Amino acid sequence: MNGRFTQWRNWVGFWLLGLCNNFAYVVMLSAAHDILKKQDSNGSRYDCNPVSTAFTCFSSQAVLLADILPTLVIKLFAPFVIHKLPYGFRVLFCVIMAATSFLLVSLSSAVWISILGVIFASISSGLGELSFLSLTAFFSRDVLAGWGSGTGGAGVAGALLYSGLHPSWPVPPEHTSHCAGGPIFTNYSCEKGLLKFVVPLGLVYFAEYFINQGLMELLYFPNFFLSHAEQYRWYQTLYQFGVLLSRSSLCCVKIRKLWALSFLQVVNAVLLLFAVRYQFLPSAWLVFAVVLYEGLLGGAAYVNTFYFISKETEDREREFAMAAASVGDSLGIALAGLAAFPVHRYFCHL
Repeated sequence: MNGRFTQWRNWVGFWLLGLCNNFAYVVMLSAAHDILKKQDSNGSRYDCNPVSTAFTCFSSQAVLLADILPTLVIKLFAPFVIHKLPYGFRVLFCVIMAATSFLLVSLSSAVWISILGVIFASISSGLGELSFLSLTAFFSRDVLAGWGSGTGGAGVAGALLYSGLHPSWPVPPEHTSHCAGGPIFTNYSCEKGLLKFVVPLGLVYFAEYFINQGLMELLYFPNFFLSHAEQYRWYQTLYQFGVLLSRSSLCCVKIRKLWALSFLQVVNAVLLLFAVRYQFLPSAWLVFAVVLYEGLLGGAAYVNTFYFISKETEDREREFAMAAASVGDSLGIALAGLAAFPVHRYFCHL
């Protein structure tokens, strides 16, 4: 009985960690359209609404890059040295960064200050994800389901609260990593074995965020009952619902064929790219369905990747492996943001 209570306590604890860690990150992405809303439309048929500042042709990709590049840098280098810092210190630093990000964005009077706030949110989320995934190595594998579900819950909570509260709403123990503290050759061996997980995860997230930050803003239906900004926020919200459902599904279904998820997500991206170019979708309702499905694929790829890394990695390497593999999604997101810039500019000038 006591063992079962401990199991549930740990599960709930990691659920709350996932919820708190990803909340600021999601709010910033959901607010991307409004953060950069100080500008006027350039007359494009896509209602691109770029920022007319020294940073030419900003769109929501600017917020995406500010939200992911600091995370990517942290995930690339931190796994080799982060084990030297106690978990308590890392968590305190993440809390300070997250609180600062909200203050900067909410009180800012210029776009660059808002972008700086987004960067602080990225630092908090990136360091937190890396640390908490490493921490799962010292608990049963069940906590990964709690973490995954909590991060999915953060997506829904962040996107839904932002959409609902916006004025335009219409209706542990301290441990030392054995692998990270070892020789560079050992670290290289760890990372090489992770490629079969990192590559498909990165591809899923590349396609996913190419849609979210490169195409969603352009999927605008002027005769729909929601405004452009409201359509964008609800695309993000439904996507996050899909992520929550699939990240909470680990107890029911496990998917080892990660490449299949990558392929299906790429098909989604190609479909919506052609939909933006040729405008053959008749209503936003169809886009709502596609982005919900997109979220299901992305969430499933994330939670199953880390579950099978935990299952197939040796105990002495697991803490480092969980931290190092988290670079996959961030790298995919960063590349998606870079790829989305020229695509967005192309459509905005049609």
